[in-house]
Amino acid sequence: MLTGVQVVLAGGDARQLEVIRRLTELDASVTIAGFDRLDMPFPGVVKAEWSPDILAEADALLLPAVGTEDDGTVSAVFTDREMKLTDAHLSALPKSSKIYCGMAKPFLRKLCEKHHTDLVELFERDDVAIYNSIPTAEGAVMMAIQNTDITIHGSQCMVLGLGRTGLTLARTLQGLGAKIKAGVRREDSFARAFEMGFEPFYMPDLARQSGNIDLLFNTIPTMIVTAQVIAQLPLRACIIDLASKPGGTDFRFAEKRGIKALLAPGLPGIVAPKTAGRIIANSLTQIILEDKGQRGSAP
Repeated sequence: MLTGVQVVLAGGDARQLEVIRRLTELDASVTIAGFDRLDMPFPGVVKAEWSPDILAEADALLLPAVGTEDDGTVSAVFTDREMKLTDAHLSALPKSSKIYCGMAKPFLRKLCEKHHTDLVELFERDDVAIYNSIPTAEGAVMMAIQNTDITIHGSQCMVLGLGRTGLTLARTLQGLGAKIKAGVRREDSFARAFEMGFEPFYMPDLARQSGNIDLLFNTIPTMIVTAQVIAQLPLRACIIDLASKPGGTDFRFAEKRGIKALLAPGLPGIVAPKTAGRIIANSLTQIILEDKGQRGSAP
């Protein structure tokens, strides 16, 4: 149980609703800011204005999936008011507090370093990333169906990167009857792709491998689907880029050539916010419970 633990949730989207529900089930004391347009009742939860004062006794501050924008703005879909994270907010946090988010941009990392505040990026955890790969793969398949006039079954698909997301996606597409080419960088990934029945190739060979592709899925957050690669794709191809913004695709050249290219980061929160919220809630509460246990056992 989280009895006595003070948690402040600032901003966010529908995923946060599952987090609030789970925290209250575990008897945490929860304060939410940036939820003034939310009509859903949460018994025992305190709604407050976003100010440094509400952080004075917080054990944890939970920010949205992308913690803040580059100017400190906190995304909040349940309010029309601007929310920003500033030096004053971190100065108000107790030194033992931690800040949690899905992933952090440089602004948030630097702010936490400046104030010697622990920052936990939940999406960097293997368990969270693997769980999140499930709604990501389903969302990618949904986008593929919506943006093509062919079936997944029998299609020629390319998946770039066989990390935690790419592997789940490739296996999902294969289960639907697609033929999979898998772009990898390492020998062990090449071997795993071969073992799973994919057609592996090394990334330097990407342009040559792109000549007969219906769907190209990218999971690599660096410029990998370049103009040289897009020039080799057939005009019927559709690119779905799952990497975090700005993605790994030359979208300008794709548009110029007439190839449909879609940037689709954050699919779990779009296609399955309840499931995505539960994934965040389970990881967050586990970490807080572990921290509480360590503090309780300290001499």
